[in-house]
Order: sequence, then C-alpha cells, then structure tokens
Amino acid sequence: MQILYGHLCIKNVLVYIGIIIFVLLLFAKQSRKWYAISMKKDEEILVEGGLSVDEAYVYNALLEKGAQKASQVATWTGINRTLVYKALDKLESIGAVEKSDRAQAISIFKAAHPSAFVVALEKRKEALERTTESFKINIGPLISRFNLLSGKPNVQFFEGYNGVRKVVFDSLNSKTEILSFADNEAVNRLYPELNKEYLPMRKKLAIKKRLISIDTPYIRTLAKGDDLDITERRVIQENFSFATVIQIYDNKISYITLEKERSLGVIIEDMSIYEMHRTLFEVLWKNAILLDPVLEK
Repeated sequence: MQILYGHLCIKNVLVYIGIIIFVLLLFAKQSRKWYAISMKKDEEILVEGGLSVDEAYVYNALLEKGAQKASQVATWTGINRTLVYKALDKLESIGAVEKSDRAQAISIFKAAHPSAFVVALEKRKEALERTTESFKINIGPLISRFNLLSGKPNVQFFEGYNGVRKVVFDSLNSKTEILSFADNEAVNRLYPELNKEYLPMRKKLAIKKRLISIDTPYIRTLAKGDDLDITERRVIQENFSFATVIQIYDNKISYITLEKERSLGVIIEDMSIYEMHRTLFEVLWKNAILLDPVLEK
C-alpha cells in the first residue's frame, strides 16, 4: 500500500511538472506572438528604410531585450542562427549594432542609437547621387549603340562642369580633324582650367583643329601662341558673337554653353547633321580672315 501511494505521488509530481512546462511554453509562444504584433509597426519602418525583414526583427529584438548573444537573438526571434549572424553583420556595418568581443568569450551584441539608420540612409543617398551622375556622364556609348539600331540620331545631354568637360574631351577620341566655332575669351573666362588640360592632350594626340573665332584684340593676341602644327585659326568680324562652342568631328557635333548660370553640353551623332555643319563651316572658313601669327609677332 505504501509503495502504491509512493508511485501515485511521483506520478502526480510528474503531471504537475508537465503542466508547468506546458504553461511556460504557452506563455513563451504567446509572448513572442505579442512581441511580433507590438513590433510590427517598428519593423515596417525599418524595412521601408532599407532593412530586410530579418534585420528588422534582429534590431528590434536587441532594442527590446538589450544586449544579447546571437543564440539568444535566434531563440527570441525564431530566426535561424546563421541568418541572425548575417543580419548582425549587416547591422554592425551600418553602425546600427555594436559588438562586444572579449577574449575567449562569445560576442555580445547591442542595439546602437536608431539615428544610425538616418546616417546610413544619407550615405546611401550621397553614393546613389554620385553613381547617378557618373552614369549620366558615361552612358553615351550605350545610347549610341541603341540609336544605331533604331536609326535615330544619338543625342546626349550633360550638365555642370563635369558634363561640359565630358563633351569637350570627347573630341580627343576623334579620328578626323576638328572643326570648331569658339569664343576663346569666353571659354577661358568660364572654364579656365579646361583649356589648360585639353590643349596639351590634343597636342600629344596630334589631333589637328581648324578654328573660327571672333576678331578681337584678345583673339589676335591669343593666336600668337597657337601651335601651328595642330591649330589653324581664322576670324570673322567683331560685330558677330558666339553663344556656344561648336565642335564638328567624327560624324558628331558638340555644343557647350557660354553662360555662367548654365553649364550645359550636347553631343549629336548623325551623319546628315554632321555633313550639314561641316559644309556650313567650310563656307564660313573660305570667307573668314586669315591670321598669320608669325607675321603678327
């Protein structure tokens, strides 16, 4: 009888333990469910800010529970430990999580101030703007290939100093001589460093240029320094003016504006448009005034 009573006591104890474990598991499950619901709004904000769902859960877990090991984060969020480590590495790289490494100890992770996400977004925005600007400047060859297939003229627009530089320096790829209309005084006033860089490169590449300018004392003085091996210049009457620089070469025509408020450049690649501009240049060239820098000196 005593033995039977003992067995019943043990059985009851085991039942009680089982009930307690069940309640604890249920509580843990409900706790995680409540946590998931309560953090949904925060998680959505973080995901909209560029985080993955896992990264958002991991950060919110650290924000809710404080400094934890990766294994604890995995237990609390229900995310695979490998994915937790991946999320932690990403969050640490943008400064949203801080890792504490102690000798022969497991790393502890804690959430950094949420402003780290704002800083990361600003950096991403700046990087995207730089990439976009670079892409706009360098997309020309792709546009050219597309337009060749479609039979359309290749027209490229550029803005700012770097855009103007891109347009001017494109002529250094020319396989033909360059024909140009230019107000050199305005060019040197608006883009003083451009010519200092461009002229030595054109000389090194031995690309010849014929140039029509406005006849002014400035141009006549400038013409004395022309390198006659690569530059031939003529002028037209001073009562004319050039609002843009035009360069004609390799089936292309390029323009850059000569206005301080607007730095714009355009490159058009089309055989018919090129031929028309080249013909107009040749007509004006025949009627322009020949300058002889050697005799002027």
